[in-house]
Amino acid sequence: MTERLDILKTYKLFIDGKFPRTESGRSWPVGGTPDSPFAHVSKASRKDLREAVEAARKAQPAWGNATAYLRGQILYRIAEMMEGKREELAAAIASVGPGGKASKAKKPAKGAARGVAPRDEVTAAIDRVVHYAGWADKYAQVLGCNNPVAGPYYNFTAPEPVGVVAVFAPEGSPLLGLVSLLAPVVCAGNAAVVVSATDNPVPAAVFGEVLATSDVPAGVVNVLTGERTELISHAANHRDIDAIHAANLPAEEATTLRMGGAENVKRVTVRGTESQIDFFDTDVCQDPWWIESFVEMKTMWHPA
Repeated sequence: MTERLDILKTYKLFIDGKFPRTESGRSWPVGGTPDSPFAHVSKASRKDLREAVEAARKAQPAWGNATAYLRGQILYRIAEMMEGKREELAAAIASVGPGGKASKAKKPAKGAARGVAPRDEVTAAIDRVVHYAGWADKYAQVLGCNNPVAGPYYNFTAPEPVGVVAVFAPEGSPLLGLVSLLAPVVCAGNAAVVVSATDNPVPAAVFGEVLATSDVPAGVVNVLTGERTELISHAANHRDIDAIHAANLPAEEATTLRMGGAENVKRVTVRGTESQIDFFDTDVCQDPWWIESFVEMKTMWHPA
C-alpha cells in the first residue's frame, strides 16, 4: 500500500470572490521549520491592493443597499462556515507558535491572543461575528435619531456606509483581531480590503476560504496576505479607500496612516494607541460604537 503524502499548500489571495496568485509571483514559507514549513503564503503587492480596492468599490453599492436583515443573515452564515472549519482555523493559528516567526515581523502585540489556546481564539472569533450579525439591523436605531426641530417637520438622522474600508489585522491575534476589526465594517454595509497579520497570515488565508462559501457577494470582502509594512503606505495614500480600521500598530505605522488620511481626507481609526487592545475583552470589542466610525450621518427633513 502506498503511503499518503501530505501536499504542502500555497495559500492564494482572495479578491473579488476568486483566489488569484499575487501578480508579483512572490510567496514565503510560514511556520514549521525551514526544511518543512507549515505552508506557503502569497505575498501581496501594491497592484494586488489596487485590484482589491477596485473589486470592493464595484461591490459596495449593492451591499450597502441590501437590507440590514440580509447582511445580518450573511454575517451569521460566515460564523456557521467558521464553525465547520474550526479545526483548520485552530491549526492555522497554531502554525506559528509564540516563539516562531512568519517573516521579519515584530513580536506579537501585548494584550493580544498570544498564549491563548488556538481553539479558544476560534470560539471567540465565531462569537464576535455572531455578535455583529445581530447588530446589522439594530445599529441604525442606536446611532440614528429623530431630531426635535422648530416647525412643522419631521427630522431624521440615519447612518449610511462610508464606502471602501481597509482593515489591518493586528499582530498576535491573527483571527480574532481580524474579525473584530472587519465585522463592524461590513455590518454597516461597507466593502473591505483586509491585510493579514504579518506574524501569522495563515488564519486570514483560511478565512478567505470561509468567505468563499458564506454567501458573501464577490468583492465585499477581499483578503490580502503580505507584509503590512509594505502595503500600509499604499493604503494610506490610496484615494479610493474611504476609511481605515487598524489596532495595536507601532507608533510609526499609525502615523503613516494618519498622515495619508490627512492628505486625501479619509477616516483613519487606529485602536489601542495608548494601551493595546485585548480582543477577548467583550466590553471593548463588542461596542456598537465601533460601527459608528464607518458610517456617515444623513439628515432628512419631511413635512409633518
